[in-house]
Formats: sequence, C-alpha cells, structure tokens
Amino acid sequence: MLQVSTDKGLIDKFLTRGVEKIYPSADALRQKLLSGERLRVYQGFDPSGPYLHVGHAIGIRALRILQELGHEVIFLVGDYTAKVGDPDKDSTRAILTDETIKKNMAGWKKQAAQLIDFDGKNPVRFERNYKWLSKLKLEDVIKLMSQMTLQQTLARSLFKKRLDENAEIYLRELLYPLMQGYDSVALKVDMEIGGTDQTFNMLVGRDLVKSYLGKEKFVRANKMMDAPDGITMSKTKGNGINLADSGADMYGKAMSYPDAAIVNGLELLTDVSMEVIKNIKQSLAAGENPMQYKKMMAFEIVKTIKGIKEAQAAQEHFEKTIQKKEIPQKIKIINLKEIYSDLLKQIKKNKDSADKKNREEFLELLRSLSDKNSIINILVGIGLATSKGEARRLIEQGGIKIDGEVIKDANKIIEITKDGVLIQRGKRQFVKVIKE
Repeated sequence: MLQVSTDKGLIDKFLTRGVEKIYPSADALRQKLLSGERLRVYQGFDPSGPYLHVGHAIGIRALRILQELGHEVIFLVGDYTAKVGDPDKDSTRAILTDETIKKNMAGWKKQAAQLIDFDGKNPVRFERNYKWLSKLKLEDVIKLMSQMTLQQTLARSLFKKRLDENAEIYLRELLYPLMQGYDSVALKVDMEIGGTDQTFNMLVGRDLVKSYLGKEKFVRANKMMDAPDGITMSKTKGNGINLADSGADMYGKAMSYPDAAIVNGLELLTDVSMEVIKNIKQSLAAGENPMQYKKMMAFEIVKTIKGIKEAQAAQEHFEKTIQKKEIPQKIKIINLKEIYSDLLKQIKKNKDSADKKNREEFLELLRSLSDKNSIINILVGIGLATSKGEARRLIEQGGIKIDGEVIKDANKIIEITKDGVLIQRGKRQFVKVIKE
C-alpha cells in the first residue's frame, strides 16, 4: 500500500496558498493530513467548453500537492451534470447534447496532464459522473431530493438574484447542487476542491456524505482568478488563459492583465514564494514600475504549465514581437491548396449528414476561395477566426493586419501574391498564406 507523507511544508502550502476557506476548518483538516491516513479527494469539471483554463489550474495544482503526499486523487468530468447545467446567475444554461459534451472533453486529460500525473506510482483517477448518475432511478432521485428543502436551494445567491430580477428558474436547475453533491457520495470521498463559486454545491455534498455515509467531508474553496477582461474566467465565455494555449499565447494573455492582478496571479498561478510576493506587493505599493513584475508573472505562469524552456521562448517572443515590434522568425505558413483539401474532406464527411447548413457553409467557403479572396473568408479558412461573424468583429475592432497594414474594410478582397501574404491577428498570431 502506498505510504502517505505528512510533510508539514507541503501540508501548510495546501492549507494556505490560494485558499479562500476550508470547511469545517483548516485546523481540523491539518490534523487529518498529519494523521497519515490516506484520503480520497476530487475536483469536478463540467465540460461546458473545450478548454480548461488557469482558473481550473488553481485547484488542479492543489490536487497535485495531495498526489505528491500520496493521497488518492480523482479528476472528475461532470459529463452528466453538464446535461443539467450549473445554474448561472444571469440566465438558464442551455442543455448540452452528448455530442457537444464528448467534443468538449476530448482534450481535457491531455490539458490537465501538464499539471498532474495520470500515470506512475500514484496515478490520478480520471472519472466521469455519467457512470453513476445515469443509473439513478426515480426513487433514488426522490430520496436525494428529500435531503434538501426549496428554501435552502433558493438561498443560493444566484437564485436570489434571478428571483429579484423576475428571471426564470427551471426546476432542473434546482437539481444541480444535489447531483453534484451525490458525486461525493458515489465516490465516497473525504474531501472536495473547487472555486468559491462552487462552495454552495460542495457544502451540499458535505451534507449528503454525512447523511448517506455517516462521515465528514472536507471542502477546500479556492480563491478565484479573473480573466484579463476583468470577468471571472469561464469555459463558456472562453475568456481565460487556456491550458491548451501555446506558451506564447499564455504569456501574451498574462501580460494583458491589469497591474492590480500581478500579486494575485503570482500567488494563485505560480510557485514564487509568498515572501517574494509580499516584497513585490510592497514595491508596487511604493510606486515601482510594475512591468518587471508583470513579465515575471507571465514567465512563471508559462513555466508552471509548460516548463522553463517554453517560458523562455514565450518571453523572447513577447519581447521581440510586442515590445520591439519585430516579426517572429518562425511563422505558420498555410497553402491555399491545404485549405481546399481540408474543406473537401469535411464536405465528403458531411455528405450524408442531416446538417445541411454546415455542409452548405463549407461549399460556400470553398467556392469563394481563389487567388483573390475576401478577407472574411481568408480569416475563417486559415483558422484565425472561428466564424464570419468573429472575423468581421476582429476587422471592425482593428485587430487584423495584412502585411503590416491594419484592415478596416470587412469586404476587402485580398490578392494572394507569389510571395504570399502575411496576416496578423492581434499582437501574437501570424500566418503567411501562399498559393503554391
């Protein structure tokens, strides 16, 4: 049996760094961790979008500490709870299809594996809650619902907000906390980790573990990290630094954070010591130029997720392309023939599909691509925009350059010359289009 470590340094780091609150208390959890008992711990992630982001990394990094200590760690994909949708403070979430859920979670294990190990002596378990939630019978659901009152559910702040605004609340949304809570029962866990936005759901699980299993469940509620746009990172909004991003993109996004986020970013997303962070906070308060600390934060975020070599390359890329405004030496080159080939494959794949609209869009794009192309079609074709709508917005916002010139006309026709055309999205993405 795997021996559990009681390393006080690691335990203290787990109990303090990035922690908003621990239930029932940090002292109680410290005693448990120092006892040498092997605990079963999990964090759940609903596949409402295809990318995990650095906000999720806060919890995953905490799981890594427990993995190093020898505890049993579970990375749970909420592929069944995603069908219900974690209630949003503004509106009801759409019900996701099985196809969308499968597509969204396809790359998650690879993304998370940058921070935790799914192999080795103490591998992290990769689980899906479809395994048990799909097997619940009506009598099981009735028993589950009897564990909680309507008043308790509606006390949740997001429900209060929607009630005050007379916004609709669907009955299925009231089930979500109970379904997430039942994950703790099915997995028989001793602890759950999650952001403060999940505190209500995690505490429901704590009550259910007491009721069903007759034992305590500890809860570690993590501090939250906002996205560069100042809004809490979200898979559905896609506004975060994604774990699937390249090191250069991670670095660039981190550099777009406001100066006020530097200290929080260093604490939550890096391994820089808290003593150093305290000194940085004092220096910033004294009016020191924040640029060096922001670059430090960006470097350390990439280093934590991608490794030091990629962090060094990302910093060099930023300094050359952003600060010195140089064009990077290594630029992705796309041949129009490759675009034709990819589109034809997709059209063939969708030939007998009921999704005629999707096929017609491919056909329209294929017909429009030639030596002279509209900038909209080019952006979609080479993957710098996911849709014509996004391409148009990028152009209108001045986010697209052709051979160094900002393009403001969304109807502009681009001629692909013999030497090719350099297309730039924002400050970090460069693609050269050729027609050979």
